[in-house]
Amino acid sequence: MEERWSNEHVLSLAPDQASLKAAGKLSAPAPWTDAGWGGGALWGACKGSGKTPYFPCVDLSGPAYRCTCPSRKFPCKHVLGLLLLWSAGSPAVAEGAEQPEWVAEWLAKRRDAAEQKAVRQQERRESAKDDAAAARRAGQRAARVAAGARELRLRLADGVRHGLADHASGGWEEVAARMVDAQAPGLAARARELAHTPQDGLLEEYALLHLLAGAYGRVDELPAPLAATVRTRIGFSTGADEVLAGPTVRDRWHVLGSRDTADDRLTTRRIWLRGAKTGRPALLLSFGSPGKAPEVALPTGRVLEADMAYHPGARPLRAVLGTRYGEPEAAPPGPPAGVSPAEAVAGYGEAVADDPWLDAWPAVLGAVVPVLGPEGWQLTDGRSAVPVRHGSAPEQALWRLAAVSAGHPVTLFGEYGHAGFAPVTAWSADGRAIGLGQ
Repeated sequence: MEERWSNEHVLSLAPDQASLKAAGKLSAPAPWTDAGWGGGALWGACKGSGKTPYFPCVDLSGPAYRCTCPSRKFPCKHVLGLLLLWSAGSPAVAEGAEQPEWVAEWLAKRRDAAEQKAVRQQERRESAKDDAAAARRAGQRAARVAAGARELRLRLADGVRHGLADHASGGWEEVAARMVDAQAPGLAARARELAHTPQDGLLEEYALLHLLAGAYGRVDELPAPLAATVRTRIGFSTGADEVLAGPTVRDRWHVLGSRDTADDRLTTRRIWLRGAKTGRPALLLSFGSPGKAPEVALPTGRVLEADMAYHPGARPLRAVLGTRYGEPEAAPPGPPAGVSPAEAVAGYGEAVADDPWLDAWPAVLGAVVPVLGPEGWQLTDGRSAVPVRHGSAPEQALWRLAAVSAGHPVTLFGEYGHAGFAPVTAWSADGRAIGLGQ
């Protein structure tokens, strides 16, 4: 059994003198019935001015109080009177009595609330530990990446110092492995590509890779969009949930084309869209295990109303599909609006000004004719032309494009970059979308 509280302890709980005076009148056995204490609680029934008595109760472990009276004072006079009666050792309060059901229910609710509070506090403590651990891991990775970037810059500088003629002996596979150890997969991929870069393109690739490694060295000083681009190029990723938690763009998105590529590890699907109202391009990436198609599938030539959230960057393109507002529906008759080859080149130039490591930018070419010349396929509108990027589409797909054109202008979607135009979708004279996939 709990120890009885002293009279002084009880009096110290009174919210004011008026409550003390009123409680004094209730500290005698006369108004009380069914009073008892046990199991950490004190309870009773106090006769009032009405027919129904008031039922005060005290959780002695809290302490905590409750009473059925309408008083806004806490504790009320009935609770104080019961406590005074109990502290005086009055036989009117039965010691070790069995708790009434209403007392047991109140105590059970309090225990449940206390347990839930303890669970929440523990979860917060564990979350704080997880956050601290995540911050520690992020700091460790940042330090490793920074060290890897510094090492890569030295290797690139040595390569230039010794002459690009010795490039083949540069050990770039070993350098790529070092970047993997530094948790910089983006740097590793670019370093690995150097081993297969033609001699006439080496200096450009050296410069871009040196620029990227140097940019990470001062990434905290860069504007936020450019810093995000650098981190992405280095190999830091942003989860879809985190992207969707940011701002979204609602539009009617025209599906311009899609393409699947596969290797030994996974199948990658790229879906390009363009907002009808905003004109913004968007690229959706989805992945599947070898031999299995990715889950995201949007038919080319259809229109989808949806929210789109973009990954952070200086030139946002990759996006995550958010809330849909219906199933894909037919696009308006005819091909999408396009630009001239000269405008596509200018558009890529503007994009590269924001992101120097950008290989290509989506573009819809309007009214171009595919022409096969001595140096390969060209796309021309009669005033300007762009070359078709070597290997961007199978030869039979380019002849199919020529057949669709039949010497007449067609609308063509693809990506234009420094290596030329990579065609993805063509629109025939009757407005049908024809994929030119690999």
